[in-house]
Amino acid sequence: MHGNILFLSKGERASSTRYRALQYFPYFKTHGWKPEHVTISGGVISVLRALNAARKADVVVLLRKTFPYPVFWLLRKLSKKLFFDFDDAIFCNTDGTDSKTRMNRFKTTVAACDYVFAGNSYLADTARQVNTAVSVIPTSLETKKYTASCDKESDVLCLVWIGSSSTRKYLEEILPQLEQACRKVKHLSLKVIADFELQSSDLNIKTIHWREESEALELCKSHIGIAPMPEDNWTKGKCALKVLQYMAAGLPVISSKSGVNADVIDHQINGYLVSNHSEWRDVIEMYSKNTDALRRMGDLGQKKVRAEYDIEIVFEKLLRHIERAC
Repeated sequence: MHGNILFLSKGERASSTRYRALQYFPYFKTHGWKPEHVTISGGVISVLRALNAARKADVVVLLRKTFPYPVFWLLRKLSKKLFFDFDDAIFCNTDGTDSKTRMNRFKTTVAACDYVFAGNSYLADTARQVNTAVSVIPTSLETKKYTASCDKESDVLCLVWIGSSSTRKYLEEILPQLEQACRKVKHLSLKVIADFELQSSDLNIKTIHWREESEALELCKSHIGIAPMPEDNWTKGKCALKVLQYMAAGLPVISSKSGVNADVIDHQINGYLVSNHSEWRDVIEMYSKNTDALRRMGDLGQKKVRAEYDIEIVFEKLLRHIERAC
């Protein structure tokens, strides 16, 4: 099947829009589809523009957003085929607590859609409470982008964290343990690729303002990717993007044993899963003495991401579900 496929989201700069829609546009075009993105946030004009675009499309994919019932009713009525795609636990508050309003909107949306794509199995199980037409479509990467050769700094052990202000608190929670680690690992440093700056009197922190064009190279030049994250209903919905980026760049990963991170990382094979704050210090100190293990784990992680999360592999699965549902 070919036709016009419309993606509606809160904006082009949102990571969910970039990774779960825009990066697939060249592949859709190759298969005869005409992809389009329209922002549906920011006021009545944007909503009307999106509804008009939905009326003309053969397939509409709504990314993450839910609406008051009258708006969603119009979108459903105007859409020939309406799919819902989400990669966060949008049915609860960002601190993991329950939200009746969010859950009701979520269930109303999911129940009325023709098909649902969830970023992980936890999200998929929640969606299946009201709709059985659900498939897991993991977040994917253009892995070739992360394989450029680079020179790593030889006189430091560089930890790297990539993220945004919304997850800054997760990094700050383990900062005391990183500072303790640097007292034993004198050449330890931390690179933060984000939209904020982090300060420490003990640990050498280098801030790199995030740019899509340079993120892969900055990761490549680092030694270990870190992914601290607590376990709650919100973080269970996370889809391990930063972990996949680290692994694609050939980095071993140290991560909290939580959410889908614990599914992606094979403990002590391509990374290390820690269960409490003190383990961060211990694992970093251990790995600082074994660079061969770091290199071996990084290679295995890169192979796994190429085999299971590469954009071409995931797109084929996505396209197959779309065409079957249509």
